[in-house]
Amino acid sequence: MNQRPGNQLFDAYFTARDMRDVFCDQGRVQAMLDFEAALARAEAKVGLIPQTAVAPIEAACRAEHYDFAALAEAIATAGNSAIPLVKALGKQIATTAAEAERYVHLGATSQDVMDTGLVLQLRRALELIEGDLSQLGETLSTQARRYVATPLAGRTWLQHATPVTLGMKIAGWLGAVTRSRQRLQELKPRLLVLQFGGASGTLAALGTQAMPIADALAAELHLTLPDQPWHTQRDRLVEFGSVLGLIAGSLGKLGRDISLLMQTEAGEVFEPSAPGKGGSSTMPHKRNPVSAAVLIGAATRVPGLLSTLFSAMPQEHERSLGLWHAEWETLPEICCLVSGSLKQALLVADGLEVDAERMARNLDLTQGLVLAEAVSIVLAQRVGRDTAHHLLEQCCKRAVAEQRHLRAVLGDEPQVTAELSAAELDHLLDPANYLGQSRTWVERAVAEHSALTA
Repeated sequence: MNQRPGNQLFDAYFTARDMRDVFCDQGRVQAMLDFEAALARAEAKVGLIPQTAVAPIEAACRAEHYDFAALAEAIATAGNSAIPLVKALGKQIATTAAEAERYVHLGATSQDVMDTGLVLQLRRALELIEGDLSQLGETLSTQARRYVATPLAGRTWLQHATPVTLGMKIAGWLGAVTRSRQRLQELKPRLLVLQFGGASGTLAALGTQAMPIADALAAELHLTLPDQPWHTQRDRLVEFGSVLGLIAGSLGKLGRDISLLMQTEAGEVFEPSAPGKGGSSTMPHKRNPVSAAVLIGAATRVPGLLSTLFSAMPQEHERSLGLWHAEWETLPEICCLVSGSLKQALLVADGLEVDAERMARNLDLTQGLVLAEAVSIVLAQRVGRDTAHHLLEQCCKRAVAEQRHLRAVLGDEPQVTAELSAAELDHLLDPANYLGQSRTWVERAVAEHSALTA
């Protein structure tokens, strides 16, 4: 059956296609059917149901056999997707093996089907996200090393501060990516677990065979059997959503930096260009940061969705009313937004266009003022901190008032030239000589990425 029509105009912009495939109607239904097929195999393995029932059940557990539009209509009455799906599954089996139909869904509850199905989807989503993060980290590592010594103005409060390097800025993006990869690795054992508790979490319907079946079911699905069912303990999902929120925010930071560097007044770093990319409907000259917009957009939208997951945590007793329902579309949408953000970040990182000459010109916009600290630090060692600070402050004011380069003003100041030679002043006012530990930060970020990737 084809998927129901939906709003697809923006999907290609905000969502990666492979991630949307994971959470499309067919993906959701197939994941739940995978649970049902595995349950039949597990129950046959421990002798609860006859082995002959397994093949008919497995044959019916294929999403293409089901009418998603009809399921959607039934969900509106049933209150969840598992009830009508299990009913349809039973009917499908009964057409070829009536005897096997009685063994479908034995001992499970709707939430077991839906939650475990979701975990199976999240496992695939994790693979996609980790793959893209790894690739992004590798690309950023390459770019950080490429521009390790390329100076540009550091900016604090959106004003020129002291020089940094483009490599150092990229290394900051890389470090955030590496930490997110580490977080995903750490949460996997908590997230990729079976949900199997039956009606109220006791598995009473399965009697003494409950735990052997649970063990076998977890093994069939390659999931871990948790210490107990988690029908109303949703911290696993919220933890995953939170890490995705951190990823979205970190990518948003990358997008914000790129968009600011692309501003006409800066013009230092650009997204890669392509025919039709970033144009305007009326202004032929425009080159808009359309990839950065996705990164910033996702970073803006995901926190609101994440708040829904947090709000849905205090669930009632052994099965929730409404709070569980609030999760159904929320976590998948977060996954989709993060996937789209990652795809755009990969495009940007791989095709960065850098104007090093513009960076150098921009560094000199303040005519040497960005290096006043460098002079003050050296001068302070000779005349004292307060004296040096006051002296440089007055020279900076004079440079602005007279519209002269700070180097010229300092060269005319006897208190300065008495302590610093012309060669020393030239050295101190060269941005390339005041980059501090920029190279070290790049080397450390690259090393951490490499250690995680090895």
